[in-house]
Parts: sequence; C-alpha cells; structure tokens
Amino acid sequence: MGVRCRENGNLYAEARPLDPVSHSRDMEWHEFSGRATLSTFTCISVAPASLEAKGFGRNNPYCTGIVTLEEGPRISARIAGVDAANPQNIRTGMALEIALTEIDPDEPGLVFKPA
Repeated sequence: MGVRCRENGNLYAEARPLDPVSHSRDMEWHEFSGRATLSTFTCISVAPASLEAKGFGRNNPYCTGIVTLEEGPRISARIAGVDAANPQNIRTGMALEIALTEIDPDEPGLVFKPA
C-alpha cells in the first residue's frame, strides 16, 4: 500500500500526509500491484543480527536493491530467491514480485523475488 495525491496523481510507496510537489493534503490510499523490476542491487556478506539469526553472513550473503514498482515509485527492498554468492547471475531489469511469504513480522521491510 502507498498513497496517491488526488490533485495531481503522484504516487508514493510510503505513506505521507502531503504531496511534496503540490503540497496538497488530499491524499488517498493506493494499492500497488506487487510487480516491479530490479533497478540496482548489492550483495552483502556482513549481515545484521536479525539476518544472521536466519543464516545470512559471510558464507551465505543476501541481496538488497532498489526496485522500481510497476506503477513508477522506487523503493529499497531485500531480494530473495537469488544466488547472492554469485551476483554475476543477478540482472538489473529482471522482473520481480512481492514475496509475501518472506516478510518477517518481527522485522518490517519489503522483500521481492524473481517473477
């Protein structure tokens, strides 16, 4: 879920009380499709404690990136279902979809996987 400005149609992936372009407070909730493309990424071998507890780290890196939602906004998200130990196999422009099964209620954040 994100928000859309009723005045100019601008979409934002994060909730906000006003549109930073028009300064309008006439915002409404907008449901995104969950489809996206990978704009850029990095593979990380030094994991925070929460991901270390899930087995990520030096011998099992994880991938994070900037994804462009089908509707236009860009967001930062973890990328699941890719081999972060072999980043040469991960491609910018690849189709992604939200990975609802990967979302951790104890650690909010978006997770996408290859479509």
